[in-house]
Amino acid sequence: MKLLSIAGARPNFMKLASIANAVRGINESNPSTLNKIEHIIVHTGQHYDEKMSQKFFDELNIPKPDVNLEVGSMSHAQQTAEIMKRFESVLLKEMPDFLLVVGDVNSTIACTLVASKIIYPDSCEIIRPLIIHVEAGLRSFDRTMPEEVNRILTDSLSDMLFVTEQEAVDNLQNEGINPGKIHFVGNVMIDTLYQHLKLAGKINKKDELGVKEAYGLVTLHRPSNVDKPETLKPIIECLKTISEGLSLVFPLHPRTKNNLQRFKLLDDIEKNDKIKITTPLGYLDFLSLVKDSKLVLTDSGGIQEETTVLNIPCVTLRENTERPVTVTEGSNYLIGTNPEKILEIVGQILAGKGKSSNIPKFWDGKAGDRIVSRILEEFSKF
Repeated sequence: MKLLSIAGARPNFMKLASIANAVRGINESNPSTLNKIEHIIVHTGQHYDEKMSQKFFDELNIPKPDVNLEVGSMSHAQQTAEIMKRFESVLLKEMPDFLLVVGDVNSTIACTLVASKIIYPDSCEIIRPLIIHVEAGLRSFDRTMPEEVNRILTDSLSDMLFVTEQEAVDNLQNEGINPGKIHFVGNVMIDTLYQHLKLAGKINKKDELGVKEAYGLVTLHRPSNVDKPETLKPIIECLKTISEGLSLVFPLHPRTKNNLQRFKLLDDIEKNDKIKITTPLGYLDFLSLVKDSKLVLTDSGGIQEETTVLNIPCVTLRENTERPVTVTEGSNYLIGTNPEKILEIVGQILAGKGKSSNIPKFWDGKAGDRIVSRILEEFSKF
């Protein structure tokens, strides 16, 4: 069986790690080469990330990509088109049985579109690969988010949809997706967290940063929060108020840093000795900070999931989330960007009145195993 997986950015590799580990386990336990899985990983190069060094792959036990399309950053239309152009020849050369895409980046929809229209040469036993979408069915119901468009289109074209939560199953069924395509398997990102939590525990990033007291962790990067001064400035003022009662660690995303400089807000927070500004952090360093924090303020999707498993209060600075189980069962608060509401919820958490988290169904570190087992079942039908 030949499985070809797509990654467009560093978080995609962290999600693929669980699947790659499951494939490795099957291959190592199977003495017959005829029954082994050939796993090819393609990095589209959608995001250049200098932290994707050999150390990154070694520490997280992630296989390095076999192919790098080196597309780079450009507009959504240009990037999607360029990935499609470069990926077509790779797909025709490898002719995998399955194409696996994760998440909701431009690489996800671009490679899905190519695979859905490809026609293998007559000599091949199959016409095209079966398309697998991992993290299918997640919906924010906000079409202004490019990721939402990518999710919907990818799901509509995929043959196997692996979902992380019941709400995703409901979303897909409401969209008319054949229930036979939908497989509730759990969360591969949580697999990765469980696999590396012990290693992150050996890292004391807060001491390295000189943080001697209780702290909150902040991440901001979404254009809706950081691209306009009328939105970003009130958030920064709110963080300054919070820092009067709780120190904050704030790894700055490049987009956020550029806009803080552009709107003349950076100097103000750099002078605040209760807000520790850092460069973007690697996975293990960041996980070390998350697990020891009092709370997290974020507009990220994945962090909502990680804090739910770690039972860390998470204040999500968005009007919507594609991961509602983190709110209904987890420790996540979806509150938008109103400063009064943010301060109210943070005050409740610091007063010991924050909600506790339950671990969602199948978030048990075995999602990757379930996915690969189900793919093998499908392959046995060929």
